[in-house]
Amino acid sequence: MGDYVIMTDSCCDLSAAEVNESNLVVVPLTFTMDGVTYRDTPNHEDMSLQEFYKNIRAGKECTTAAVNVGDFLDAMRRVLLSGKDILCINFSSALSTTYQSASIAAEELRQEFPDRRIIVIDSLAASRGQGMLVWYAAKKKAEGKSIDEVADWVREMAPHQDHWFTVFDLNHLRRGGRLNATSAIVGTVLAIKPILHTDAEGKLTPVSKARGMNAALEELVGKMDELGIRPLEDQTVFICHADAQDSVNYVVSLLKKRFGVTDVRADFIGPVIGSHTGAGTLGLFFFGRER
Repeated sequence: MGDYVIMTDSCCDLSAAEVNESNLVVVPLTFTMDGVTYRDTPNHEDMSLQEFYKNIRAGKECTTAAVNVGDFLDAMRRVLLSGKDILCINFSSALSTTYQSASIAAEELRQEFPDRRIIVIDSLAASRGQGMLVWYAAKKKAEGKSIDEVADWVREMAPHQDHWFTVFDLNHLRRGGRLNATSAIVGTVLAIKPILHTDAEGKLTPVSKARGMNAALEELVGKMDELGIRPLEDQTVFICHADAQDSVNYVVSLLKKRFGVTDVRADFIGPVIGSHTGAGTLGLFFFGRER
């Protein structure tokens, strides 16, 4: 069985420790703030997460850019020259052109390296939802599964990988053009928090609203009760957050109290996705019967 590397992009929002323990290759997207462009790497050496969210809370504008074809060509070529194949699992194609860039690069390199395998998969996922699929893929590789076996598993499970989010800062959605000014003002006054999910096509879709952050977080946990594959206590649950540790603690307590879930992996939303969601956002990821 040929050796292979699992590759992804930085929108997976896996921590540097998770990347290292899973032996992943992560190709960074970029973000630009105050005219300076930074790489969104797992160890955030260009800008710390604390500094990033401090800037976001201060109202600084941030733009983002997908991984381009050249970056994937460089990253993939290094792996192929080492004699290994590639399983590349990317950010939802409905939210970024990163998957398309990876696909174009792979097609070009298949001609250059005809004896090597390159499989590119659209995760239909975002943030630590994408990271969850990548993390499980790495576990299966470590168990001795072949590149095709792991690729088949990712394709099978992606439609069952539930993403549920709530956003704290409605004014950030207003600044990003996702909410009009009147709705943002009224929603802020009434402490309305939107409930969103990433649908079967990988698109971020609003579903409902809750009054207050705790109510919104309870609704996210309720979605796991409604949709989650039993037994819930056996699931490894992933959480992403935009500098919102209190919200993380509350959700973890609910998961333990309601379902007996003890294996929860929580970490930050990185700058690329965080620039669109704003500070205070929280996402919950689990396997469900459907998205």
